[in-house]
Amino acid sequence: MLDLTYRPRRLRTSPMMRALVHETSLEINDLIYPIFVVPGSKIKEPIDTLPGQYRCSVDVAVEVAKEVAALGIPGVEIFGIPTYKDEQGSSAWDMSQPVQQAITAIRHNCPELIVVGDVCLCQYTSTGHCGCVEGHDVDNDKTLPLIAQVALSQAEAGAQVVAPSDMMDGRVAMIRETLDDHGFSKVTIMSYAAKYASAYYGPFRGAVNSAPEFGDRKGYQMDPANRLEALREIELDIREGTDIIMIKPALSYLDVVREARDNFDCPLAVYNVSGEYAMVKAAAQAGLIDEKRIVLESLTSMKRAGAKIIITYHAMDVARWLLEK
Repeated sequence: MLDLTYRPRRLRTSPMMRALVHETSLEINDLIYPIFVVPGSKIKEPIDTLPGQYRCSVDVAVEVAKEVAALGIPGVEIFGIPTYKDEQGSSAWDMSQPVQQAITAIRHNCPELIVVGDVCLCQYTSTGHCGCVEGHDVDNDKTLPLIAQVALSQAEAGAQVVAPSDMMDGRVAMIRETLDDHGFSKVTIMSYAAKYASAYYGPFRGAVNSAPEFGDRKGYQMDPANRLEALREIELDIREGTDIIMIKPALSYLDVVREARDNFDCPLAVYNVSGEYAMVKAAAQAGLIDEKRIVLESLTSMKRAGAKIIITYHAMDVARWLLEK
């Protein structure tokens, strides 16, 4: 005789019953919204590769940040296009550049928001690489003091969080030492601890003109085939003093997110990257999917895998949808 003592469908009989046993909740306070800033004023330029996203001058970025704050989203991450590029990427720590100016302006106008500075050099170097190029290779150790200088400039501008995304060995330790030595011991480090050399970054590189002038970034970003290496990278960053670890991209690496959650007690973030966002937008525009359901399901899967913080271009839409409930 068929044994149906346990019937899982009993717990799916109504919306209220399903809500009662709901295991994973996506919340507005899980989200961080990326903002792209550019030189000038009164600029709100659509980004072709990221439908619904814009390159904003600092004054417009402040208005976007106010909208983010009004929705209850706790933070923004600032990316920028500088007025000049050189081999070292010195515009990355220039206090007159859009990123530093935007951090200061948003902190002044939206004091309740957490402002995250993306710490890298790829948008600022003439080579498009994330560090000092020697021949056709990025010199890790020569890059470290430059990355630390970028983090310091963002802390001086007012960022509460700096997020190194360069994947240089030892950068967390040098950033922590530099910040502490200059009186910024309270500034949080959210390291891109496991950042893969992914094809999902294409739309972002179009947004900030950061494609490498030659070669690729496989010499410093991780091989998508590697899982155990990610755990080693995360452990190193924690030892060096990171406060939050991040895995990037998100959707294709949820197995890594789960293992990170199971192995480390550090707060865990994911970046729902540009390619993931652009594919959803393209499919929705073609009428192939229900955008709201797909986005909410995808972000919930990131929470279910173990992430607490989700950096996503969908953040404002998601906040509005959650507020409608």
